[in-house]
Amino acid sequence: MRFGERLAERVRAMGTCGVVGLDPFLDRVPGVVPGASRAETADVVRRFCLDVIEVTAPLLPAIKPQAAFFEVLGSAGAAALEDVVAAARDAGMLVLLDVKRGDIGSTAEAYAVATLDDDGPIGADAVTVSPYLGPESLRPFERRVPAGKGMFVLVRTSNPGAGAWQADTGVAREVADWIASTAGDDELGPIGAVVGATVPAAEVAALRQRMPRAWFLVPGFGAQGAGPDEIRPHVRADGLGALVPSSRAVLFPPSGARDADPRSAIAARAAQLAADTAIDRFFSAGV
Repeated sequence: MRFGERLAERVRAMGTCGVVGLDPFLDRVPGVVPGASRAETADVVRRFCLDVIEVTAPLLPAIKPQAAFFEVLGSAGAAALEDVVAAARDAGMLVLLDVKRGDIGSTAEAYAVATLDDDGPIGADAVTVSPYLGPESLRPFERRVPAGKGMFVLVRTSNPGAGAWQADTGVAREVADWIASTAGDDELGPIGAVVGATVPAAEVAALRQRMPRAWFLVPGFGAQGAGPDEIRPHVRADGLGALVPSSRAVLFPPSGARDADPRSAIAARAAQLAADTAIDRFFSAGV
């Protein structure tokens, strides 16, 4: 089964399009000691993330580890990331690795091997990629689609400087058309788009029209200010088609607070994310 269909199956089974983002901010992960070695810190991060996976796997269909938070810890952090991805897949979660790679030729091929291949070091189900260098930078990742892998291409992000470089230049529309052409006969294709939660609704609607069978990865929910109303334009009428990651709002208590029992607190916040992103609330009657 191709990635887009595997994802649809799991989202339907879980009843939610919420995704837990694994962004282990070192100043917020319980047990991280300032001045500790990278190896010691990586071990704390590993155990924290494994706890997150254990309590969220029954609630959410996927995780989205941000590789940079592991890479900052050097080789020990890279090893921790490998363990975290393996544990998530063993728990039945799909793994969307947030790496935003973008290069051409043998370099892009090496990135694809490193992040997606099951016999590579990480073996994620999908990765985020940047299309800035053109379609050649996407081909090595696309070649993994027959093996059940997927990718999410940066199309329209919601950071303040994105508009002039993305929507206003037409690049987003061109990339969107390329993504749409890759869906094949799938209900939802294996190549999706990153479209931010705070992008204006009219732009989102236009992108959804261009990519009716693409998954949208929709960052910006929760701590970054977006709620279910901002997500609605990203979702198809059948309640599918959008994945909504939330990291800080699930992993950590509100600023200035502390979790007496971090595992239980994370489970409760993940359950709230699942409720806020339940596919039933986005389903349009009569579809």
